[in-house]
Amino acid sequence: MRLTTKGRFAVTAMIDLAMRQDAGPVTLAGISQRQRISLSYLEQLFGKLRRHEIVESVRGPGGGYSLARRAEEVTVADIIIAVDEPLDATQCGSKGNCEKGQDGHRGHCMTHELWATLNQKMVEYLDSVSLRDLVEQQRSKQAQQAVLRDTRESGNNQTITTRIPNSVFDMARS
Repeated sequence: MRLTTKGRFAVTAMIDLAMRQDAGPVTLAGISQRQRISLSYLEQLFGKLRRHEIVESVRGPGGGYSLARRAEEVTVADIIIAVDEPLDATQCGSKGNCEKGQDGHRGHCMTHELWATLNQKMVEYLDSVSLRDLVEQQRSKQAQQAVLRDTRESGNNQTITTRIPNSVFDMARS
């Protein structure tokens, strides 16, 4: 099971949108340029996100997209489900017909319950992560990068030394 580019691009674009919407509607052309995602692909994704009432569009000059709900009310699961991304690790698409028995009837394969449980855990996790969480994470990352950049530009070449306990090396050797 793996998440396709559809889900990855949708989440990435939504983070970009949520980070910039305070200045007004965000254009798909801007997201496309910043995130290096095809504009036509974004148009398809945002059409689905709009139909699921996750984003709303503003037409005309100065138009674009903004969130239809607050960022803390939108989860990663909402985004991925809205763009029709399958979250299914089972071989049968959760239909329960993954294996043909000796009697000719279709039924569950031996690992069906394992993959079905994984599906449930994935959805639970993605439903626990809000768009706001991802925006805060990204802003924190950008702030750290800005500090590093400022330190380099100011010529402050301090060396930071980290002591790693020997037990870590001992574990690596065993």
